Amino acid sequence: MAGILAWFWNERFWLPHNVTWADLKNTEEATFPQAEDLYLAFPLAFCMLMVRLIFERFVAKPCAIALNIQANGPQIAQPNAILEKVFTAITKHPDEKRLEGLSKQLDWDVRSIQRWFRQRRNQEKPSTLKRFCESMWKFSFGLYVFTYGVRFLKKTPWLWNTRHCWYNYPYQPLTPDLHYYYILELSFYWSLMFSQFTDIKRKDFGVMFLHHLVSIFLITFSYVNNMARVGTLVLCLHDSADALLEAAKMANYAKFQKICDLLFVMFAMVFITTRLGIFPLWVLNTTLFESWEIVGPYPSWWVFNLLLLVIQGLNCFWSYLIVKIACKAISKGKSGKWNPLHVSKDDRSDIESSSDEEDSEPPGSNPHAATTTNGTSGTNGYLLPGPCSMDD
Repeated sequence: MAGILAWFWNERFWLPHNVTWADLKNTEEATFPQAEDLYLAFPLAFCMLMVRLIFERFVAKPCAIALNIQANGPQIAQPNAILEKVFTAITKHPDEKRLEGLSKQLDWDVRSIQRWFRQRRNQEKPSTLKRFCESMWKFSFGLYVFTYGVRFLKKTPWLWNTRHCWYNYPYQPLTPDLHYYYILELSFYWSLMFSQFTDIKRKDFGVMFLHHLVSIFLITFSYVNNMARVGTLVLCLHDSADALLEAAKMANYAKFQKICDLLFVMFAMVFITTRLGIFPLWVLNTTLFESWEIVGPYPSWWVFNLLLLVIQGLNCFWSYLIVKIACKAISKGKSGKWNPLHVSKDDRSDIESSSDEEDSEPPGSNPHAATTTNGTSGTNGYLLPGPCSMDD
């Protein structure tokens, strides 16, 4: 074990040339980031989950009820032991052959069995009230952490001149505000890692899991090798659009469509500007070029930049989805009227909010009836912008 730890914490990987871990030990004059500081994130993540439960129960839920958002679920499927057994043990989407067999066994017509399975699948989808509470929690935390980040960074020299991220690196002392900011963000991402298995399941579960994993690695990595200054720029920049996104979702659940549309436009503008403009031209410029000039590359420098490039790849993917939603909104809205959440069910397969899609309506049904789900106007679509996601 000692050999493995010595290999893992190899100074030639983590630190620039001629720098050792002994040089970064805490002294009376200065405090530096220590790997063991990050253990604090685990109990804080648990506490954050408890705070979330209390917040959703005693703050978000009363707000939702005041806005006439009820916990009404979808229509309950008629109890049937045989169909329930097939649904839970075999398949939620029976094929034509199985439907015909069940039709003969139950003496039901195939269409009635299809309707039963559709209703049964919809029973597992969360109510609008639950969605609102989840969004309000993410909105509240996102607004707080972004506000804190801006107030902290405006007092730092590296916000105004990114070269200060690398001057005297890695002998840059750790301030209490920076330590709090990092641990708070890391705790939140760990809480998301834990809660995503119980939260509303989306089709993009794998992409969000990758995002949370990369974010945790990036925060941990930059803290251990004291790249925390540039790390704060990355965190604050990526927090900038989250509150707008969750606010748009809450407005949609409350059926304030004009407010929702306005917030969506603001979110899209901020998201694309910060992640496709400012992030590569400002942050990646300093991590790739200014740091090369001032400090020079070393093994963990390459890994850090690789993680940032993975984040940028996800940013490009999410920006593509945002633009796709906007284009569909214009084409599907009445008379071309801007309505970013007016997307027909057939056009939203890639941004579906639940892991199970609703079946298409039988022939002869109203093709526009599917544009309202769970009591919300617009679609039930889901779009990923970062640590949080968009479902309208």
